[in-house]
Amino acid sequence: MSKKVLVVDDEESIVTLLEYNLSQAGYEVITAYDGATGLEKAKNENPDFIVLDLMLPKMDGMEVCKELRNNQIHTPILMLTAKDDEIDKVLGLELGADDYMTKPFSPREVVARVKAILRRTQNFVSVSAKEEEDFTKIQVGDLEILPEQYEVYLNGELLEFTPKEFELLVYLTQNKGRVLTRDQLLNAVWNYDFAGDTRIVDVHISHLRDKIETNSKKPQYIKTIRGLGYKFEEPKA
Repeated sequence: MSKKVLVVDDEESIVTLLEYNLSQAGYEVITAYDGATGLEKAKNENPDFIVLDLMLPKMDGMEVCKELRNNQIHTPILMLTAKDDEIDKVLGLELGADDYMTKPFSPREVVARVKAILRRTQNFVSVSAKEEEDFTKIQVGDLEILPEQYEVYLNGELLEFTPKEFELLVYLTQNKGRVLTRDQLLNAVWNYDFAGDTRIVDVHISHLRDKIETNSKKPQYIKTIRGLGYKFEEPKA
């Protein structure tokens, strides 16, 4: 069964271009030309992926993204923006988008990015299973991760994560005790060239800390190694 991609953009030419290229790549494509309609279709038609423009009538992309995440809908989102503005990119990621692209872009690059994100969210568990250790269950302190079920529990309470947050957490725990640079994390989790834009890593690390740390300002699990990167540790008793 083909994967369903929802494209939300108010520029008809862009929607037509993406619809054609995604269809050619084997995806079922549904479309919307404003944020309110896009949100409704995201909730009712269960797409596997959402390509979401930032500047939309009725409801902008940031609002749509925030509303979806607040409703525990964790469908991967690729945010499109006409602004080459770091604030917009970071805010989109903070609200739960998995990735962003700046207009103008190549439709082939969008298709490649959709494929990469879907592949990573679907296949990272099977890749982990090839490692020597058994990762069907990962226990670190009060944190219990079930990769095959896509679930994380803290003190027995189920936590909610976006696909990228979940992948990053699993990768960190699989490399517990190792110092990982931002570039290593970018390479391993996002799996394509971000041209050194490691801010996306910092944003997702911040999200993880907010969810798993008792005090995100004094983290026990994810330590910052100044000048190097991050290290996942067993909390001290």
